[in-house]
Amino acid sequence: MQLGLVSALLPELSLDELLKFVAAEGLSCVELACWPVGKAERKYAGVTHLDVTDFTPTMADEVRALAEKHGVAISALGYYPNMLHPDAAVREACVAHFKKVMVATKRLGLETTTGFVGRDWTRDIDDNWPLFLEVWRPLIQFAEDQGVRVAIENCPMRFTRDEWPGGKNLMTTPAIWRRAFNDIPSPNFGLNFDPSHFALQFMEPASALMEFRDKLFHMHAKDVRIDRNRLNEVGVFAHPLEWHQPRLPGYGEIDWAHYMGSVMETGYAGPVCIEVEDGTFGSTLEGRCRAVRVARQMMAPYFA
Repeated sequence: MQLGLVSALLPELSLDELLKFVAAEGLSCVELACWPVGKAERKYAGVTHLDVTDFTPTMADEVRALAEKHGVAISALGYYPNMLHPDAAVREACVAHFKKVMVATKRLGLETTTGFVGRDWTRDIDDNWPLFLEVWRPLIQFAEDQGVRVAIENCPMRFTRDEWPGGKNLMTTPAIWRRAFNDIPSPNFGLNFDPSHFALQFMEPASALMEFRDKLFHMHAKDVRIDRNRLNEVGVFAHPLEWHQPRLPGYGEIDWAHYMGSVMETGYAGPVCIEVEDGTFGSTLEGRCRAVRVARQMMAPYFA
């Protein structure tokens, strides 16, 4: 396994500065944020460390050379919009950009593009399913044609009023994964697994790893703290931001020794990228960089 970083934390750094930082912190790889250039629609979105618009083979050569200069691997290219948005124009724009990310993934000689499936948050799972198949069957076929894998993160995206009640990402649980992988049975369709999203849903983070070991394409390392006192006041059906806090690995609910041991038992040998959404260290660049350092020190013993 390789310990890395999700780049969305550091939007103000250029690609060269980002790779230099990752190398200096002793990390092996980085998942590059590849949003369209423009204003972010939410926190940790809208970050463009690699602009895939009109991404040419020459540009790919330059990016590879930069990564080699710093001795940092690119684990994946990431773009996390709502590709099942109820507004067809929004949905189509997201799908078109995701295809550009996949093309850039191929041109860089990488294996994996990461993202969300998306969801119409006003509808239940069954009512989302026809649109999911309509959008994702051709997308996964496109991935197969490009020779790249798509790794879907399991975040519920169910935190704010705008994402209530259903959340904006469909593939959040093993029951849904089984159905999705059965209906789109492609070796290029898998998971970018983040254990914090199981902990948020009061699920055992390691519970599904062995069953889905062949679908583990990429991983994130993030923790979550549940405020039981607040939960006792507002209940689990209140907006989750009222009773939970994203934390660095080791500072929340997850037993990381047990979890990482379970990951190793699956035979997974890919990237595990630290994702920092923990505001404890402040919003300054210095504070965010310090958060990466603390997370790396916590995770380092699990990596040779």
